[in-house]
Amino acid sequence: MFKPLFSLLALAAAAVQTLPAQQVYLSPDGDDAGSGTEAEPLYSLTAARDLIRRLPAGGDTVTVWIAPGTYRMTEPLILDGNDVRPVVFRSRTAEKPIFSGGIEVTGWTPWRNGIWRTRLPETLHFEQFYVNGRRAVRARTPDIGWYYVKGSRETVLDRGTGRAPQYAVQRIAVEPDELSPLRRMSREELRHATALFYHKWDVTRKPIDHAVPDSGWFFISGEGMKPWNPITDGSRYVLDNYLGALDSPGEWYLSPDGWLYYMPREDESMAAAECYAPTLSRLLVFAGSPDRPVAGKEFRNIAFRTSAYTMPLKGNEPMQAAAEVPAAIEADYASRLVFADCEVTQTGGYAFWLRRECFDNRIERCLIEDLGAGGIKIGETEIRMDGRPVTARNTVDNNIIRHGGYWFPCAVGVAVFQAADNRITHNEIADMRYSGISVGWKWGYNDQKTWITRMAEDGTMQYAEVLAGSPAVGNRIEFNHVHHIGWAELSDMGAVYTLGESPGTVVSNNVIHDIYSYDYGGWGLYTDEGSTGIVMENNLVYRCKSGGFHQHYGKENVIRNNIFALAYQNQLQFTRVEPHRSFAFERNIVLSDRGVLLSGPWREADIAMDRNDYWDLRADTALRFCGLPFREWRRIKDARSVVADPMFRDPEAGDFTFRSLKTARRIGFVPFDYTQAGVYGSAEWKERARLDETVTGAFAVAVETREAHYKAGAPQRSEQ
Repeated sequence: MFKPLFSLLALAAAAVQTLPAQQVYLSPDGDDAGSGTEAEPLYSLTAARDLIRRLPAGGDTVTVWIAPGTYRMTEPLILDGNDVRPVVFRSRTAEKPIFSGGIEVTGWTPWRNGIWRTRLPETLHFEQFYVNGRRAVRARTPDIGWYYVKGSRETVLDRGTGRAPQYAVQRIAVEPDELSPLRRMSREELRHATALFYHKWDVTRKPIDHAVPDSGWFFISGEGMKPWNPITDGSRYVLDNYLGALDSPGEWYLSPDGWLYYMPREDESMAAAECYAPTLSRLLVFAGSPDRPVAGKEFRNIAFRTSAYTMPLKGNEPMQAAAEVPAAIEADYASRLVFADCEVTQTGGYAFWLRRECFDNRIERCLIEDLGAGGIKIGETEIRMDGRPVTARNTVDNNIIRHGGYWFPCAVGVAVFQAADNRITHNEIADMRYSGISVGWKWGYNDQKTWITRMAEDGTMQYAEVLAGSPAVGNRIEFNHVHHIGWAELSDMGAVYTLGESPGTVVSNNVIHDIYSYDYGGWGLYTDEGSTGIVMENNLVYRCKSGGFHQHYGKENVIRNNIFALAYQNQLQFTRVEPHRSFAFERNIVLSDRGVLLSGPWREADIAMDRNDYWDLRADTALRFCGLPFREWRRIKDARSVVADPMFRDPEAGDFTFRSLKTARRIGFVPFDYTQAGVYGSAEWKERARLDETVTGAFAVAVETREAHYKAGAPQRSEQ
């Protein structure tokens, strides 16, 4: 009985001894029973990890050479404190190998009305689906846009101790015709249908418990409504995940009994279509511990594709920035990780999360796109009270992060939570539904109590109120190109959004444009909720709906040497007067062609304004400063500022180079090369960062549609 065990150990020892120069090989044709040599490659990352663990500790770096092709992952690669050797995972060729968390779906047959279907095991459940590399849309009604709630009534059954009731039932009133498809549904089918509600800056997604279509009512339950974002008269909603909604090409539906239905797009043939469903929510996990962190792992020129997100049984409560949503690649207690020239695409949630005590990691030259949520999260969402260090000194440089928010429209491109001294530089961040970059995660000043949250395993949010300072200090947001954000879906957003005391944080040399919210709050630079000690300089910000800059409330920020131009409603906005210096606004150029110049109580606030240049492209418009002509305004603020043509070459076409520096010199404005923002490197990489014209065209249509809504007489809100 001991002979097989002895043979197995001998085989493992032989495999370790014969590894040439500490190299391991993987191939799509490999076998995890192989030795890992070039002649006998392995198949999975997990097998490579296990082989490396058997090597003697303290040796040289191990290189895992990966042949091109597609590798189907049946489990995530988990690296922990047992993985002590430095390892480089890299492609053997210029072609990226693909590690996929999805399974192929075949066996399609025609059904009816242009819909095809295939039978899957009833135990297989997924909420994202891809056809020929494109994300399909889970069947929804309406197909485009949303319906509007007529009213709601909440019955609280358990008050609890949090910020909202622990358990409540909501009756939602809508137009009866909007619920007509639900009349023919069985109780089991109805149990799988969901309602997605759009709030100001986040969303709620809940299963439908019961419906009375003839009365125009349906019922949801779970946590009580949030006082800051309730479901009320005028709230927007969408119904999805039921067969009756499958009526447009590109839509799909998975029934409780295992039938998968899909209506092909015009250019798709189901006889040849490549269809994939994600089965893994995480592809890579770095699971270190305080005494045994993970360190020294590199991934180069590798693609990670098709990760899942599954809604908890109770649904999704509203969550700013989709902060607690998992990521395809997650790390805790990890340092000196490198992801270079990689791709992370087709995610259910975020792509990366460097969460707890992650230091000196780098994500660079990566393509991060087609995202259910957002791109990269850094740091924890809760403020630790145990004195342990926070995540710090991570670099996100020269990446393309785009096409996100498909499942969680409230997600952001890059979020820095409770983390310090990170560098977010030279990234292309575009086509998101909420903010581009978010920095800080404490609402208010350090001497004020704040709520910290964490998500329980069942998806419910747990709340605690604490007195703690913000650890999000010293972060640098520089040379990023952030554009085509918002899509008129949510409100209260910023291309760069900050909150909490953040001394040493710098936002500079970014180019920001085409930021458009649904209602109020489509800003370029946005200092919110106690933002303090932040310097914003040398940024070019233009074509933002609500203003190039807005401060809700904060202290001692510096806004200098920026260009704010061509916003729709307000060029600049300020909200709360406080008994301290709110910010300095100096050496900026403000160019308008419509809307209000200064919105809010600028006149009453302690704002140091001086040496700015203001100009309006409309020849017959005299600028007004909080209702005052400039000659009177200068007696209050802006004593050395001017109203003069800044002499840009063609600002309406996006050319903000100077025809002359005459006006700039008058105010001490220092020209900066805004063309350096965004990605750098090869011409091919720069070209790849360009947003496709079909996307920019669709964004323009969304803006035009909303602007037409205002021109028809709808109110334009500017308040919080």
